[in-house]
Amino acid sequence: MRSSIEVHSHATPQAAARWPQRRALVAAAATVLAVAVVALAPTVVASNRHEDTQWVGTWAASPQPVAAPIQISGQTIRQIVHTSIGGGRVRVRFSNAYGTSPLLIGAAHVAISAGGASIVEGSDRTLAFNGSPTVAIPAGALAVSDAVTLDVPALGDLAVSLYLPESVGAATQHVEGQQTNHISLSGDFTGAATMAATTSNSFYFLTGVEVRAPEGARAIVTLGDSTTDGFASTPDMNQRWPNLLAERLLSQRGPRVAVLNAGVSGNRILHDLVGTGAAARLDRDVLVQTGAAYLIVLQGNADILIPDLIGRPEENVTAEQIIQGHRQIIDRAHAMGLRVLGGTLNPVEGYPFPGFWTAAMEEKRRAVNRWIRTGGAYDAVIEFDKVLRDPSHPSRLLPGYDSGDHVHPNDLGYRAMADAIDLSLFRDDDR
Repeated sequence: MRSSIEVHSHATPQAAARWPQRRALVAAAATVLAVAVVALAPTVVASNRHEDTQWVGTWAASPQPVAAPIQISGQTIRQIVHTSIGGGRVRVRFSNAYGTSPLLIGAAHVAISAGGASIVEGSDRTLAFNGSPTVAIPAGALAVSDAVTLDVPALGDLAVSLYLPESVGAATQHVEGQQTNHISLSGDFTGAATMAATTSNSFYFLTGVEVRAPEGARAIVTLGDSTTDGFASTPDMNQRWPNLLAERLLSQRGPRVAVLNAGVSGNRILHDLVGTGAAARLDRDVLVQTGAAYLIVLQGNADILIPDLIGRPEENVTAEQIIQGHRQIIDRAHAMGLRVLGGTLNPVEGYPFPGFWTAAMEEKRRAVNRWIRTGGAYDAVIEFDKVLRDPSHPSRLLPGYDSGDHVHPNDLGYRAMADAIDLSLFRDDDR
């Protein structure tokens, strides 16, 4: 390759004479440009101050319809959210998924919980919706608040308060919240340090919390039934296996992997029951979660066990139909770029209801588990079954992990489930 001197060595005498003048002009222009860049640099840095962060969900609860919703009229609901990862800014999702008319939120706040119905002094933040302190959420729709600055702790508790000025039936709930939430007497107490209240184990209209997290942060969504929902775990202690997985991830992989619980008690893949079936709610509860990169699926036991229990034999399904439901979930999640992990179904023999378990049902469960293990459709398999089962009686839970109903694990069992998950499945290079 020739040098620049060689390139110009064949120029005409007139061009050669003009070259020093051009060189001087180029040098002057370069100096002006350099000064301009330096002068503009602070503005550029300021406008990109969030480039090293991104929005990621830190908590979720899947909405469900209820047959007999409680009535709330001119009251404040203060709900406690246990985060997975933290961040310096926060925004909140509210859902009117099962409402039949617009839901008017008169005021909404977020703060650090001080326990019970109290908040930490100085942490209260007023939420707005596109700059407005109120919002009317259409029937079937979702509303996301504007972001506010708040140091949200990882594995900490937030208090999300909303004031409903009109009389409304709380048709959109998450029923088995395993968390004490608070409903005030009449009045707007969204910014109050504490409030007199009745309590409930459910979440109302609140469906997600997102934080501005470190660059590269991402979320795992856990799709399942009551075992993922944490049924029979100790209330207010966050002993669901997704919570315990979040603890492990934070301690071993740092603050970059959130866990969002999309479990619904009684949830089936192919039919509705206490909520919309998993195949029908996949888009709403999984695929649109902010920052979702992974999906863990633990579904199928309810499809096998519930139809005869509730007197709907026409909803009995085969193992092949359950497997097809799994395949549909996998294909749709893969299409959205998620890595999908399959959990083997836990043993359930012994539930104290006649007809809940039979040998034929057990064979369906084992057939689904064989496919999860060997079918090759999942990107990886998590062995919940092998961890939870009694080696001397594999169709039953290990007694030390049994909550007492022979279906749902106790706190130790949920911890064993979280410990069974290989954290190397959630690598930084998966992004």
